[in-house]
Amino acid sequence: HLGRRVEDRAVPRGPVVGSRSADLRDRTRLVGAARLGSGRRRVRSAPSSEGMEGPVAGRRPVGPVDNIWLRMDRPNNLMVIDSVMWLDEPLDIERFRAVLHSRIVDRFPVFHQRIAPDTPSWLPPQWEDDPDFDLDDHLTVVSLPDGAGEPELAAYVESLMHVPLDRDHALWEVHVVEGYGGGAAVVCRFHHAIADGIALAQVLLSLTDEDPNGDLVEHPVDPVRNSGWTLSVPGLGAARSLVSTATKFARPSLVQDAATLASQTLHIADKLLLSSNPPGPLLGEPGLLKRAVWSRPHPLSQIKAIGRSAGATVNDVLVAAVAGALSEYVVDEGGTPEDLTTMVPVNLRPVDEPLPRELGNKFALAMLPMPTGARSPRARLDASKQRMDSIKASPEAYITFGLINAIGLTHPRLEDVLVDFFSGKAIGVTTNVMGPVQGRYVAGS
Repeated sequence: HLGRRVEDRAVPRGPVVGSRSADLRDRTRLVGAARLGSGRRRVRSAPSSEGMEGPVAGRRPVGPVDNIWLRMDRPNNLMVIDSVMWLDEPLDIERFRAVLHSRIVDRFPVFHQRIAPDTPSWLPPQWEDDPDFDLDDHLTVVSLPDGAGEPELAAYVESLMHVPLDRDHALWEVHVVEGYGGGAAVVCRFHHAIADGIALAQVLLSLTDEDPNGDLVEHPVDPVRNSGWTLSVPGLGAARSLVSTATKFARPSLVQDAATLASQTLHIADKLLLSSNPPGPLLGEPGLLKRAVWSRPHPLSQIKAIGRSAGATVNDVLVAAVAGALSEYVVDEGGTPEDLTTMVPVNLRPVDEPLPRELGNKFALAMLPMPTGARSPRARLDASKQRMDSIKASPEAYITFGLINAIGLTHPRLEDVLVDFFSGKAIGVTTNVMGPVQGRYVAGS
C-alpha cells in the first residue's frame, strides 16, 4: 500500500530501462532478459464477450459517485490509486499477461472501456467499449539497474504518480518492474472512477493464487453479481439506506432515540458545513510531484496488544500513530500541533457478496478529527478510539453517501464548486484496506 505525502520537491530518479509490452523483443535486447519466443502474438481488442449481453457490453452511464471521482482530477492531485506488489521471483511476462486478460479484462467490462468522447453535455458521462483496446497499451515492462532496492523502486513509482491516465482509453495501467530485490514488483494504477479501494483490492487479489500453478488450471469464473439494468431513481438506494438507519435509531415508541438521531444529524451538518482546519504546514496548494513512501512490516501481535490495553481496535491504534507522526511533523516545521480533520472512507459494500461486473464506488466519507493536538501517545489512542466509535455509531456515512450522490447529479460547474468546498475541510484521506493474510502467487511467482 502506498501512502502519499504531498510535498513539492524534486523526485530522485535512477536509470530505468524499459518499454511498452508491445516492444518486448526490443526489451529483450536492451536488458538481456530471456527470449520470449518468436511465436508471440499481439492480441488486439477482442476481450471475451461471454456473459456480456445487454447494456453492460455497450454504453452505460457513469454512476453519480464515480462521476465525482472522474471530475475531481487535478494536475496536482490525480484521482488515481497506486499500489505495489512485491514478488520474490522474476515474473513470466507472457503468463502474467494471460492472467490480466482472463481475470480482469474479460471479467470486468470497465477494464476495456473508456469514457465516451461524444456524450452530449446534458447527459452524464458514459462508459463505452474502447474500439482500439489493446492490452499491450496498458502493460509496461521496465528493468531497474543492477543492485536496485527500495529507493530506486520508490523513485520509479514517484515518476508515475503525477502522470494522468489517458482518457482516450481504459483508465488503468500495470507496470512490471524487473530487477527489484532478485524478483520483481508490480505497480498498478487505477482511476478511482473505476471502483473504490475495497473493490480494487479484491480485483488485485483475483490476480493471485494460493499455489504457484493456480493460474495454469482452468477454474470456473468466480460468481459475480450482475446488478442488471432497471429503471431507477439516482440516489434512491442511498436514501433507502439512510431511512433504514434512521429507523434503527428512531423507533416511534422511543422519543429519546429520535432526539438522538436529530442531534447526530445536526452535529454532522456542523462538521460538514462549518468545520475547518487551523492554518499550518499541512495546509496549502499541493505540488505537482509526489512522494511514495511505505514502511517495513510491523508485527500485528504487537499492535493488537497495544489496542487491548486501551480496549481499542487495530485501526484505532494506527490512527493514533498517524496522528502522532503528523504532530511531530508540524512541530518540526515550526508549527503548533492542533487537531486536524481527515476524511475516512466507510465501506458500504456487503463484504460477503461477490463484486458486480460493473464495479463502481460504494463507500462514504466520514470526517475524522485526528488527535494531533494530544500531548501523549495514550491520550491520542484514547481520543482516536472515542472519535472512531462515534462515527461508527452515527448515520454520518449514509448521510455523506447521499450527499455525494446528489453532488454527482448536479451541473459540472456547481459540482466543481461543491467538491472543492467539501474537500477543503480535510487535510487528506486516511484509509485502510486489508490485504492477504499470507503470501500469494502471481503467474507462478
